[in-house]
Amino acid sequence: MHCPFCQHEDTRVIDSRLSEDGATVRRRRECPACSERFNTFETAELKLPAIVKQDGRREQFDERKLRAGLELALHKRPVATDAVDVVVAKIIESLRRSADREIPSRRLGDWIMEALRPIDQVAFVRFASVYRRFEDVQAFREEIERLEREIPVLEGKQMTLLDEPVPVGEGTRRKGRSA
Repeated sequence: MHCPFCQHEDTRVIDSRLSEDGATVRRRRECPACSERFNTFETAELKLPAIVKQDGRREQFDERKLRAGLELALHKRPVATDAVDVVVAKIIESLRRSADREIPSRRLGDWIMEALRPIDQVAFVRFASVYRRFEDVQAFREEIERLEREIPVLEGKQMTLLDEPVPVGEGTRRKGRSA
């Protein structure tokens, strides 16, 4: 490896360590010419399957597009960045495990919804509304009702999505669990 400081053609590895997830090797290097030290990271480069869009176009999987879609669905939601990283890693792992050279975009969307559902119900419905192209309010209501049947409300973390207001004194309060 060339030294990034003096461009010397050879550097020496001082130390190698495996990352926590075991997917990356960090190498500490030193240049014999200028004595500068620097890190390099080594990861396996695996070709992920192409995504086949509904109109038949094929695109290479783009992690940035996945992350942007997740962040849009999770906009202003109380979800840690680490949770987004976990979802992205889970989707990439699913792509790697598939033996297919091409994956229909519908399957990718299903994996994303499956990963979003337990993290945040509102983000799940937001993503589903775009992914499934909801045409009216009834489609939203049906998806929310299906979600409420399938997943019990996480104690103390999320309200049910279709809570009914209950009169309390002069104002109104939501019936159900509070956030």
